Amino acid sequence: MATSASTDGMMLHGPDIRTNVIEAIGRTPLVRLNAVTHGLRTPVAAKLEMMNPGGSVKDRIGIRMIEEAERKGWLKPGGTIVEPTSGNTGVGLAMAAAVRGYKCIFVMPDKVAPEKMALLRAYGAEVVVTPTAVERDSPESYYSVADRLTREVPAAFQPNQYFNPMNPKTHYETTGPEIWEQTGGAITHFVAGVGTGGTISGTARYLKERNPEIRVIGADPEGSIYTQPDNMHTYKVEGVGEDFWPGTIDPSLIDQWIKVGDRESFLMARKMTREEGILVGGSCGMAVWAALEAAREIDDPAALVVVLLPDSGRGYLSKIYNDDWMRENGFLSRLGQPIRVGAVLAERRGETPKVVAIGRDQTVAEAIELLREHDISQLPVLRDSTYTVIENGGRIPIEVQSVVGSLQERGLLDALFRKPDVLAAKVSTIMEAPFPLVDANEEVERVAPMLASGSPAVLVQRGGLLVGVVTRADVLEYVAHHKATAE
Repeated sequence: MATSASTDGMMLHGPDIRTNVIEAIGRTPLVRLNAVTHGLRTPVAAKLEMMNPGGSVKDRIGIRMIEEAERKGWLKPGGTIVEPTSGNTGVGLAMAAAVRGYKCIFVMPDKVAPEKMALLRAYGAEVVVTPTAVERDSPESYYSVADRLTREVPAAFQPNQYFNPMNPKTHYETTGPEIWEQTGGAITHFVAGVGTGGTISGTARYLKERNPEIRVIGADPEGSIYTQPDNMHTYKVEGVGEDFWPGTIDPSLIDQWIKVGDRESFLMARKMTREEGILVGGSCGMAVWAALEAAREIDDPAALVVVLLPDSGRGYLSKIYNDDWMRENGFLSRLGQPIRVGAVLAERRGETPKVVAIGRDQTVAEAIELLREHDISQLPVLRDSTYTVIENGGRIPIEVQSVVGSLQERGLLDALFRKPDVLAAKVSTIMEAPFPLVDANEEVERVAPMLASGSPAVLVQRGGLLVGVVTRADVLEYVAHHKATAE
């Protein structure tokens, strides 16, 4: 019999009934990835930390930090927990606080998804929102605000996951052993996103003690101090990366770093949801992207990559899983599938050559004749050549460094009316700045702002050679044609 009621009806007994929700933390499943690893020989398994009762890996450290504070007398009955968090640690602490009877105040950066703020409030916590784009030591940063509240609120305690040794210790005692046991010791590579560094450091220490040959790979967002100390900048992915080195990270345990952009992180998260059936957040997408890069490099069916997925995608429905938000932030094409500039150039209709250019020492009259002959409205200007035409069926190599300027109908007309004898002048006397240079593999959506903001055309390069000129009309024609075909 699974359960039985006591005589007073107040207690339940059974072989697998937890005393409270805290005891349900951990022992999360390890699942092999199949669709996103198509074509890779190295197997990849994912540790599903969103299966913790609070929905993330941070459930593990929330209760451990509280218990340690209780043992040391830092947190007493009726006290208040104050913590700077991007959401997940807050939930772990709020869940534990609800069981233990504490109040909570969480300080969050404004880039955090509104679902996460609402979730913390659902646990009864107070949420204070601060700006993201400020230095760590600014009085407005979420670290500084949390420190101030800890000083001002009576009986307040800040667990401070960034410097609390219970953070990595928890993963040394739980996450590492679970992965080792679940893989039967077959794990060869461990991949995890790095925020406070507690998860990767604690897990890595345990795994390397069992097998020093295991390689540990840290996934880091572009703009974080870990991989870009000299070029830190803001990024959209939440809960990972830092602008300082926390005390909870041990970089000596990390064998390799893989830097991942916001776009790759978010698109991989969506891909995981749609192809693997695992609803994950942006930091998970970042970790999986890094794991697949590592698996591709390893290329060994005898290896085993384990990637830790820290949280669910339910906290990102208004962002990562909202097509409008993704488009507004440049992560999803407004045109359906991404369109490459090279494709626009390749499918350009009519008899217009890929490139018509003119040398800077040729005359304005010759330039006007080229515009008329080829029915175009702009010309790249080259340093040395006489006029050059790259036909659709062939190519005369033009190095991009040889482009020194541009001519446009508007500028020619203005020069002609101001100075009628300009026809005999050299092109160099009236040329304007060169058109923007883009790679043939660049997405049209990223190029469109250049065309919309003033430049009538962009120069297209491949391998350092000029392969074409794409205009606003070319893009409009391509999009209109493909939309009509699709319909």
